[in-house]
Amino acid sequence: MTHQHSVESAIGILDSGVGGLTVVREVFQQLPKEKVLYFGDTLRCPYGPRPSDEVRRFTLEIVRYLSGHPLKALVIACNTATALALDEVRRQVNVPVLGVVEPGARAAIKVSQQGRVGVIGTEGTIRSSAYERALKRIDPRLYVVSLACPALVPLVESGREENENSRKILRESLAPLKKHRLDSLILGCTHYPLIASMISREMGSGVTLISSAEETTRELIGILSSHGLLRQGPARHPEEHHFFTSGRPEAFRSIAERWLHRRVRVEHAVLSALDESQVG
Repeated sequence: MTHQHSVESAIGILDSGVGGLTVVREVFQQLPKEKVLYFGDTLRCPYGPRPSDEVRRFTLEIVRYLSGHPLKALVIACNTATALALDEVRRQVNVPVLGVVEPGARAAIKVSQQGRVGVIGTEGTIRSSAYERALKRIDPRLYVVSLACPALVPLVESGREENENSRKILRESLAPLKKHRLDSLILGCTHYPLIASMISREMGSGVTLISSAEETTRELIGILSSHGLLRQGPARHPEEHHFFTSGRPEAFRSIAERWLHRRVRVEHAVLSALDESQVG
């Protein structure tokens, strides 16, 4: 499904919306010489409440779209899509494909002192038990508590700043975790780091937050290096990166520029005729 890859090919990154920008930011910091193609499916976000087969179909549509460009690696920067579609995507493309679940689990185990790990994510991610399985595979003795927080992705996608209402939504979402004496909390959705400071204040200083973005990017470096695909030479010019969204480009651009601290070029992309009628 992909072109022949070379050192000059791009890294494809996909997400259900703006959340995967947390991975893009890490790639920009750790791999400044690489070109990024990003797809945010903001029109059909959030993926969390959707049926598994629908999430798989949407993910494969985006993979096909990005594969119209020369890619050398693909990052599924959406926890729900990673949990439900990673294996299928790997079968369909001929470049390395990374998800964000395994790297997130490894990062949590590195920092957890008491082995009491919380996971917050969308309904789809939590229902899949992907994090719990990944954590227990590495250390079966871990105490793991998982909690779906369906209200948080819409909070981030709306671009709302911190205010009393958003703090209330967060407080109610995280309340069930308070009694478990956690020492670390996996932000099991790439949207969540965008409100990490709010989550941290709510959970308290004794809980270390884990974003899978850093660890995923470190693994990406290792994979590109082992395949001889790390690009040498100067850093990429901002104009060389491409951002695609199925939703409204202006809304996407304002969040992207605020989060990435740079100007970005955003194109509207149509994945199917059905979607086009919903943008209006």
